Amino acid sequence: MNSPLPAINVAANSGGPKTYRCGSLTYTKAGLVGIFAWLLWGDFCLMLMEAVVPSVLPLKLKALGCSNVMMGLIMTTIPGTLNMTICPYASFKSDRYRSKWGRRIPFIASTMPFLCISLFMLGWSDEIRVVLQRHVPVLNGYAPVTVTLALIAFFMAMFQFFNMFVNSVFWYLFNDVVPPQFIGRFIGLLRIVSTLAAALYNYFIFKYAESHMREIFLGATVLYFVGFGLVCLMVKEGEYPLLEGESDRDNRGIAGIKTFLKESFSHKFYWLAFSATACGGMAGAIGGFNVFFFREMGLSLEQIGKLAAIGGVAVLAAMFLAAVFIDRWHPLRIRVYMTVFGVISSCASWVWIFVNLPGNYFFWLCAGSTLIGALQTALAVTAASPSQMRMFPQSRYGQFCSAQAMLVSFSIIGAGMLAGLFVDGVKHFCHDAEFAYRFNFLWSALFSSTSALLIILVYRDWYRMGGDKYFHPPAPWCAKKVEEIPIAPTVGPQTRWMNFSFRLLDAILALSVLGIPFLMWWMHYKQAMLAFKWFGILLLPLSVWVWLWWNWIRRGIQQDMGRIRNHQAPRNGLPHHGMLIVLGASFLLGSGMWLVQVILTINLGMNTEAIVFGVANVVTNFLLVGCVRLFVSIERGHLVTLDEALA
Repeated sequence: MNSPLPAINVAANSGGPKTYRCGSLTYTKAGLVGIFAWLLWGDFCLMLMEAVVPSVLPLKLKALGCSNVMMGLIMTTIPGTLNMTICPYASFKSDRYRSKWGRRIPFIASTMPFLCISLFMLGWSDEIRVVLQRHVPVLNGYAPVTVTLALIAFFMAMFQFFNMFVNSVFWYLFNDVVPPQFIGRFIGLLRIVSTLAAALYNYFIFKYAESHMREIFLGATVLYFVGFGLVCLMVKEGEYPLLEGESDRDNRGIAGIKTFLKESFSHKFYWLAFSATACGGMAGAIGGFNVFFFREMGLSLEQIGKLAAIGGVAVLAAMFLAAVFIDRWHPLRIRVYMTVFGVISSCASWVWIFVNLPGNYFFWLCAGSTLIGALQTALAVTAASPSQMRMFPQSRYGQFCSAQAMLVSFSIIGAGMLAGLFVDGVKHFCHDAEFAYRFNFLWSALFSSTSALLIILVYRDWYRMGGDKYFHPPAPWCAKKVEEIPIAPTVGPQTRWMNFSFRLLDAILALSVLGIPFLMWWMHYKQAMLAFKWFGILLLPLSVWVWLWWNWIRRGIQQDMGRIRNHQAPRNGLPHHGMLIVLGASFLLGSGMWLVQVILTINLGMNTEAIVFGVANVVTNFLLVGCVRLFVSIERGHLVTLDEALA
């Protein structure tokens, strides 16, 4: 087992100001603030620019009568194909590129003008079609809609081609210019800025997506060209040594491809990590159709935009807290827990197959659910990039990120079209074609469950290779077969906070049981006797059973905690207290939301819908307790200490 390397320390000049190093770069506090500011400004411009295409273009395609399959091809398959090819090339070459301007910024600056041109032309595709059909007679034989769709597909491919250089290389720049001891906090700030940009766009701009599409695309083009251009001028890279274990001959042509594949795909650990991310991407392939789901549920574009903005602001606020815990609890651990418990949320939308609420009621229920899950979402989003930094070799970080992106793109290259086929297939079984969008959750639940299974396998391999204390990334090009990295300390299970998490989970299950008699009294008062009957004969006994199951699991954990305090081997592992507190708080607030849902539907005279919400609560609690039991098993032999300040 390799011993941990010391953390990278802050350098200080004798009698001078404190300085911070990142490779050959040295910063004072003012310089550190400056590099943070420019990188965050660049991310703000990039996020606003990238928010436009996936949100506005589906509405344009829908207005043109584009089929769901064609929409999936344009919005998902084309970008996925380019991501599978261009991203690995740019990443592999930028890792090895050396110039007086650095190794990342030249790739960004040289492709930025072409990206802006293609973005502009996407917004003005109708006008370009008119000009072409006026001056190119052969195009007059085609319908205007056909020509416009062809132009959009071409401009989309052009936009995604050049965007691949920027969107991949920019993220690698952080590792090159930000001091390692600040990378976690920087990523937290980066996520906050990204969320703020998305929230501002969704709240103030998205409502004009149909009426002012051209102006939105023009504004995004100008902002990106000016704003991101300043970043290329103001951010300076340092000097880079040549990579260990390679020669120039290994990095060219076919030899370069072999080097890329040999280094990136030769270890099972990376295959599992890449595949987990790929399945998460496939789960999101249905996202392009979510706007139609919300419309089916009675929301206007303005309400959809505000809902996204509310969620963005809530996550933005939660990220301040999330950033504190990323390094303390380990980003990979956070990612694993959030992915597994996130499956519950993916499955929860099944209720809308059976429930029809007035649009305003649905809006506020969605807003409440978004606020409740804000911290959980913030942790998942913020932990994603740092978890990769802890798993992938630092010397080839860009290469491994691109290898993952290539596998992700290969996996989802057909996911866009398949998602469209899925929606079209469901429509054949629905009397109302728009009702089919209510089944979107089936797609996301399937692939998010697969992603959760794979990330659990990654987590177990990570433990076998050292875990919190001794993990070093596998590196087949090194004599030791691992690349040593600094080990950041983490906080393990704490008795005080474990007991607090138990009280949260006790409250969830108790509220679900004790709340039913109150709801039944209200149902009797409102003469909702159908709901009264089923809550009494089915939901109350099931809720009691889930509560008893949780008590049995909790006693087992507490007995293991006692064994550890008595210096005995526990029978299982301990779920991490931090994860249980976050999840317990979210699900406790969700239980309050369940009471509101049932009371609301009873007041509206919707007996069947009240029963559906009751069943959903029982299912959610069952899955919650089941996930806790799963992690008791996963942590067996690993999290078996108590009250250690640092792991």
